[in-house]
Order: sequence, then structure tokens, then C-alpha cells
Amino acid sequence: MKRTNPNFLNGVPELVVLRLLSKQEMYGYAIVKAIQFQTKDSFSFGEGCIYPLLHHLEQTRSVSSRRKEVEGRSRYYYRLTPRGTKRLEELSKEWKQVATGVSLFMEARHA
Repeated sequence: MKRTNPNFLNGVPELVVLRLLSKQEMYGYAIVKAIQFQTKDSFSFGEGCIYPLLHHLEQTRSVSSRRKEVEGRSRYYYRLTPRGTKRLEELSKEWKQVATGVSLFMEARHA
């Protein structure tokens, strides 16, 4: 059985959602599909992960939402707020430090 979200990915859904929303306003299902597409299915965060995260991000005022009618369907579109931009910068910095540390460790020769 393939595990799509190993434990070490904690925090990654927030990072990728904020990154996507920094580029454009999106609705939940489009975010799920964009993550799968952009990571070539390396990450598969389903709607059960993304929608609660979006609600949390809205409660913390990192994103805002608006209801929009598109082709007869009503959807909530999310966009980054200034607080969300700051959070994205913090998470990006943390992730770069983790990735650098893991890379250095994996490349090190051990006796």
C-alpha cells in the first residue's frame, strides 16, 4: 500500500497551498488538482486534507474567501492576505533550511 502523505510531510500542505494562492485565486478542488499536477502525483493531498486547511487558514486570516458563481456552480475562491504572504515567507525559509540540512546529511560520508 502506497502512503501518499508520510509523517515527515507535516506542514507541507500549508506551504504548497499558500504558494499556489500567492500566484492566483483558486477554489478547493482546483488546489487539490494543481498540487497533484505540479508535483507529478508525488503529493496527493485530498479534499479531506485541503478543505479543513483552507478553513484553518481563513480563521487565522492567512487567506480570505469569496463565493463566486461560475458556469452555474457556486464555489468559494480563496486568495492570500498580507498575513498569508508573511506566513508563506516564514514557511519557505523553514523548508529551505530543512531541505538543505537533509541534503547535507544524505551527501555526507559516514565512517
